[in-house]
Amino acid sequence: MDFQIQYLTPDIKLSSYDDKLFKTETVFEYHMLVWFISGETKIIQADKTYIFKAGDLFLIPRNHLATIINYPKDGLPHKAVVMHLTTERLKAFYSAVDYQKNNSPRESSIHSFSSHPLLNSCLASLIPYFEIEGSFPENIAHLKITEAISILREIDPDIDHVLADFDEPGKVDLINFMEKNYMFNMSLERYGYLTGRSLSTFNRDFRKIFQTTPQRWLTQKRLELAYYQLSEKNKKPSDVFLEVGFEDLSHFSHAFKKQYGFAPSLAR
Repeated sequence: MDFQIQYLTPDIKLSSYDDKLFKTETVFEYHMLVWFISGETKIIQADKTYIFKAGDLFLIPRNHLATIINYPKDGLPHKAVVMHLTTERLKAFYSAVDYQKNNSPRESSIHSFSSHPLLNSCLASLIPYFEIEGSFPENIAHLKITEAISILREIDPDIDHVLADFDEPGKVDLINFMEKNYMFNMSLERYGYLTGRSLSTFNRDFRKIFQTTPQRWLTQKRLELAYYQLSEKNKKPSDVFLEVGFEDLSHFSHAFKKQYGFAPSLAR
C-alpha cells in the first residue's frame, strides 16, 4: 500500500494513499476536522453510517467509537487534510471568549458542513505549506487552527456544546454501552476507558453482568450481526467482515464456520 502522511505540525496533516481501502477502528482523543480532496470514506458509528466524498468537510467528535473505511475513487488516491482540535488548544481558545455552557448529554454524531466556502478556504489554504521544506512555524499553525475554530462557531451556533466539552467519560451502564458498541474492534482498555472504568474493573463488571469473558461475548455478538447482514440483507462476506469488527476475511470466515457450521458465503 502506498500510504503517505505529511505533517505540518502534530495537529495538521495531509494523508494520501492509493490502495483498495484502508480501515481503522478508533476513538479519537481529540476532535478531528477533515477536508476531503479526493477519494471516499465510510464512517460507521453505533447508530448511523456516513459516506463522505471529495469536497466534503466534517468534524468527528472525540471519545466516540467509529469504524472508518477509506477508499481511493475514480482513479484518484484517498487524500485529505486533517486538523486535530486538541483539548489544550480549545481550552486556551474558550478561556478568551464568551460562550454559554451547555450541560445536556454529550454530542456523539459527526457534523457535516457541506463544502462551506469559509471552512473550505481555511483548510485549502494549508495545501501550499506542505510543499515548503523545513519546520512549520507554530504561530502560523495557531492562527490557522484558531481560524478554523472561529469559522465553526460562526456557521454552527451549537458547536460550542461539542468543542467546549472538556469532561472525561464517566461511568456508564455497561449493558447499554456494550450492546450499542460491540461491533467496534477496540482494545478492552479502551472499552474500559469509555465506560469510565479501569481495565480490571471493566473485566470484573463485565463477567458479573454477562457471565462470560468480554472476548467471547464480543466474538459471538459480531458473528450474530454478520449472520443477519448476510442472510437478511443479502450482503457479501467481503462487505460484512470489516463492518462487524473483524480484521481480515480469513479470520472472519474461520470464526463464522466454527460458530454456524458452514461458510459465510452460504448464509446468503
